[in-house]
Amino acid sequence: MGVRHAVVAGGGIGGLTAAVALSRRGWWVTVCERASALTGIGAGIVLAPNALRALESIGLGPAVSAGEPLAGALGLRTPDGAWLSRTGATASRYGVPARAVHRGFLIDALAAALPPGALRLGVSVGGVDEAAEGAVVVRTSAGELRADAVVAADGLRSALRGQLFPRHPGPRYAGETGWRAVLSGAGLPALPAAETWGRGERFGIVPLVDGRVYVYATAVAGPGTRPADHRAELVRRFGAWHDPIPALLERLDRREPGPVTVLHHDFHELAEPLPRFHSGRVALLGDAAHAMTPNLGQGGCQAIEDAVVLAHLLAGDAAVPAALAAYTEARLGRTTRISRRSRRMGDLARLSHPLAVSVRNLAVRATPSAVTTRGLDTLLGWQPPPGPDPAPGPAQASSRSVDIKGEEQQ
Repeated sequence: MGVRHAVVAGGGIGGLTAAVALSRRGWWVTVCERASALTGIGAGIVLAPNALRALESIGLGPAVSAGEPLAGALGLRTPDGAWLSRTGATASRYGVPARAVHRGFLIDALAAALPPGALRLGVSVGGVDEAAEGAVVVRTSAGELRADAVVAADGLRSALRGQLFPRHPGPRYAGETGWRAVLSGAGLPALPAAETWGRGERFGIVPLVDGRVYVYATAVAGPGTRPADHRAELVRRFGAWHDPIPALLERLDRREPGPVTVLHHDFHELAEPLPRFHSGRVALLGDAAHAMTPNLGQGGCQAIEDAVVLAHLLAGDAAVPAALAAYTEARLGRTTRISRRSRRMGDLARLSHPLAVSVRNLAVRATPSAVTTRGLDTLLGWQPPPGPDPAPGPAQASSRSVDIKGEEQQ
């Protein structure tokens, strides 16, 4: 069997991880990313132990291990600063500590691990069609590509998901809107990673490995609600909460070492699971397959898991349709359970009636740490399938190229 070609639709975290993993399993890969540049859009992401083990299994451990990991316990607080719960450090239990990085850092590390010529920027994927001899034709904005397999990692509004499952209702508004920003950590004391729950509002603080601080906030709001001034809205909602929240909000106005960008997005999810994560030679991955609310911090981590499992099942001479059916079997149940669990967590966080909030807080305080730990085990204790040699994978084969119109050249 010759070198097989995989087209990856989407150059986000899941798509790039899949491309790296497949290339290190001997596949020829082409990543089509509609943006004209990988500019590191986004804020922070916590790479939990399950995601770090997945990256390690494809040889990317050293690329994401720079800087200090999240230290100490993770916590949940009330607006006056009282602790509702603290979770022990992850390193001793799961063998690797969680690391919080800027999404741009992770994207850059993944892109640097791609074989030369694999990434096509400014190229979007509009659909796929079956072709003769067990292949598919991928329709892109720059022409057609012929592929043995397609990875649909094209996000929440996935065009390929819409083609493959036209009767699926698609994303649903999850009832909350959110803000994110990355701030300078200069002059601040060491900050614990913590989330504070109020009445229908939350504020999170996550120190990044590079010394900056990732902050996020959520509030119950109608879909499409857009404050005139995001900074003023955040101060109005959270300015009287416990330290260091007021000091962090002040940094939103800083211009040195650079202006702070406040990102604002409504939360959406695929509330109705897909019947499967594949169709023929196309596999859906990440948000395209199972977009979930961010309440457990597992959206990106699950996309990384998807990518590593998919590449493992497509290794060797396995028939593509059979491998993708096995991928659905391996991933559908786990991601559906995590998505539902994240939704339930959001339901608790969104409570706003004073009595309901009081009962919730009492219940959180009364939950034994052993129960919390067992719940984390199902998330963070996941183990990846056996990985390839951690050495960098082969470069794109020079004896065979595939141009953007799908013509094979010898």
